[in-house]
Amino acid sequence: HTPSCGSTMAEAMPPSGVDPTLLRQLKIKTGSCKRVSKELVSYEKELEREQAKTDSMKEEQADPSDIKQQEAVLAETKMMIPDCRRRLEGAVDGLTSVVEECEDSEGMGSTEELVEAKQVLADAEAQLG
Repeated sequence: HTPSCGSTMAEAMPPSGVDPTLLRQLKIKTGSCKRVSKELVSYEKELEREQAKTDSMKEEQADPSDIKQQEAVLAETKMMIPDCRRRLEGAVDGLTSVVEECEDSEGMGSTEELVEAKQVLADAEAQLG
């Protein structure tokens, strides 16, 4: 007997009165929104690092071909951010729809999944500005 057996069973059984399909959609959309949000943060941090590295190479008068290669890396990182923002906007829209559906559904109002989804939405919307 492993400790995880009990928790797996508990996760499989939604609280009474909760639509299991809707709950599953909520978990999927919340996870997707979280993942894309983390990805955007990662690209933004990478952009800062690559910009600092490029600036440093220029100050140190590194080999022009190395600087050019670093600028290409920087440009590639910059190109990823708008795409990632669009994907986050799509994830926010999808999660918003499911959250609204959950709020209209009997028994979903106080589930921890809905509370988490609303927090993820708030964070993602703040991140998008």
